[in-house]
Amino acid sequence: MSENKTRTEIVAKLSIIYLAVVVFALVVVGKIVYIQVIEHDKWMDANTVSQKDIIIEPSRGDICATDGRILATSVPQYEIRMDLKSDAITDDVFNKHIDSLSYRLSKLFQDKTPQQYKRKLVSARYRGDRYHLIKRSVDYIQLKELKTFPIFRRGKYKGGLIINQENRRIQPFVNLASRTIGYLKDIGTDVGIEGAYDYDLSGEKGVRLVQKIAGNYWMPVNDGNEVEPRNGYDIITTLDINVQDVAHHALQTQLEKHQASHGTAVLMEVETGDVKAIVNLTRDSQGQYSEQYNYAIGERTEPGSTFKLPVLMVALEDGFIDLNDSIDTENGVVRYHDYEVKDSHKGGYGKITVQRIFEVSSNVGVSKIITQFYTKKEDRFIKGLYNMSLNKSLNVPIKGERKPYIKFPSDTLWSGISLPQIAYGYEVEQTPLQILTFYNAVANNGEMLQPRFVKAIVDHGQVVKRFSPKVINPTICSRATIDKAKKMLEGVVLNGTAQNLKNSNYQIAGKTGTAQIANQKYGYKYQSRTSYQATFVGYFPADNPKYSCIVVVNAPTSGVYYGNLVAGQVFKVIADKVYSTSLDLHTAPLVTYDAELKVPYSRNGHKNELEKVLDDLHIPFENLGINSDWVATEKRDSTIRFNNRYVNDKTIPSVKGMGAKDAIFLLENLGLHVVIKGRGSVGEQSLSPGTKYRHGDRIVLELRS
Repeated sequence: MSENKTRTEIVAKLSIIYLAVVVFALVVVGKIVYIQVIEHDKWMDANTVSQKDIIIEPSRGDICATDGRILATSVPQYEIRMDLKSDAITDDVFNKHIDSLSYRLSKLFQDKTPQQYKRKLVSARYRGDRYHLIKRSVDYIQLKELKTFPIFRRGKYKGGLIINQENRRIQPFVNLASRTIGYLKDIGTDVGIEGAYDYDLSGEKGVRLVQKIAGNYWMPVNDGNEVEPRNGYDIITTLDINVQDVAHHALQTQLEKHQASHGTAVLMEVETGDVKAIVNLTRDSQGQYSEQYNYAIGERTEPGSTFKLPVLMVALEDGFIDLNDSIDTENGVVRYHDYEVKDSHKGGYGKITVQRIFEVSSNVGVSKIITQFYTKKEDRFIKGLYNMSLNKSLNVPIKGERKPYIKFPSDTLWSGISLPQIAYGYEVEQTPLQILTFYNAVANNGEMLQPRFVKAIVDHGQVVKRFSPKVINPTICSRATIDKAKKMLEGVVLNGTAQNLKNSNYQIAGKTGTAQIANQKYGYKYQSRTSYQATFVGYFPADNPKYSCIVVVNAPTSGVYYGNLVAGQVFKVIADKVYSTSLDLHTAPLVTYDAELKVPYSRNGHKNELEKVLDDLHIPFENLGINSDWVATEKRDSTIRFNNRYVNDKTIPSVKGMGAKDAIFLLENLGLHVVIKGRGSVGEQSLSPGTKYRHGDRIVLELRS
């Protein structure tokens, strides 16, 4: 019995031990599951909290004008938050300083009253906010002042001040070329130079290992694997900010005057293709103009009469016409099938030369030339335009260029009126920059260059990459045709539709264009619902082209829409500014000399100074018997003769014929108070020579040229 009892006690004890082990095992397993599942994220974070890699963001490069002035740069801005649950901000500290802190915040940001700031901070503290937003987009000056505020001056941990820094991209010249300079958006949209050269501007990110130390600080760990960031390179553009400013305001003035929908202006350097200024302005719902879309690159429209230049150049190149050939424009109306082509001049121009057809921009004349020589040879005509690269994109680095459209006779949209329509700039579409590039090629003696927006990529002043001018077409046509094209363009300003652009300082060559732009809903059918596009494109100076320029004004509503009056005026303002500030464009005046050098007249003065001047100028003079310091001069046949002029300190000397400097020096040394009137040499003196004087007497000298 005793043995059974003992065995029972042992089994009971072992069961308890076994149960305890099982329970313990279950607890351990449960804890493991809890940690692995429920607290997974917590312990994964804890595993890396002591050390971590941080990304070091590089500084984005600047975009600069051609002279180095900054067009776009990054400036730091700050988001200010507050840890209102910080242990260091006791109730005593908070209650003591909350009023003064609220007042200072209100005074600095001027967006809320002190009472509103106080209510928000008190509520946030009551909720236990540890990341309460105070203000976004705070600049550095504001940040410096904010750090002196009550509570905040205690620092990050004791004052709960949280500062988040980020860089904000700004354009110092605000609206000037802003669309071409461009921007980046978080959604991936990249615009202008910012987008085209994002890789170079962005730089490369760095990586640094940091370790948490006492006080909740992160300290860099030098483990040898640190990767330093490479800051972005700077972009040097071709833009001239002075000309850009002039072009911007000239275009804006015309758009406002004519209440136009939008407009663009581009100035290009002939020999390089450098874009020196580019303006794109759009009217908003409030009637204000700003850069919202790059029309120069992205808007493809029918160019109208500006397209007559390449059209006639094709016929000239093929040898079908010459500038002196006569064409009968009749009464200014010609019909092709059921379509009428009209000239703007009522009654027509009658029989005129090809040169005159271009100067007065006769639609009838150009269409008759093309239909006469290219009917049943339409392929040859269109290929002639293609040979001048008018159907090719410019492939500029800035995104958004529309490919030019010139239909081919085999296209389904080709019709019986396509040939005469194309002749004066319809049924084809070009962007303003594509048209300008063609005219620039004419100015450049046939070499077509790609428009260049960026000259170089630099790193701290050292050139990383340089962009040379890029040739699109080395020869768009023969030199003979180029010379005739230039003559036509010069004639437009001298005798044609752009005579208002003539000036006496330099000559402009160019072409006006006034195109009807179809309303998308009504087409051309209803004239009252048709808007116009005014264009002037050309180059200057005509005899030695340095710059080409195009101005396009779309949908003016003032009733004036002709290219010479609307767009031409902007062109002239830009050209005048460039000409006046470019000394290399000015012809040096022709200086002529008499065949026989005549001895000049010499003023009276100090003998030694006169001798030096006349000797340096190789002018002979006679000073025999001269023993006075001051002399009177006398002009002889071939020499200047000196005569004595004695000066004493008792009487007034004669200073007639002297320059003002010598006369003042002589008289003031005698103690006289000299008053000068006029300019030139002394003609009269108020105190007569030989009279006595007293020290301080006033003498008036009248100078005569």
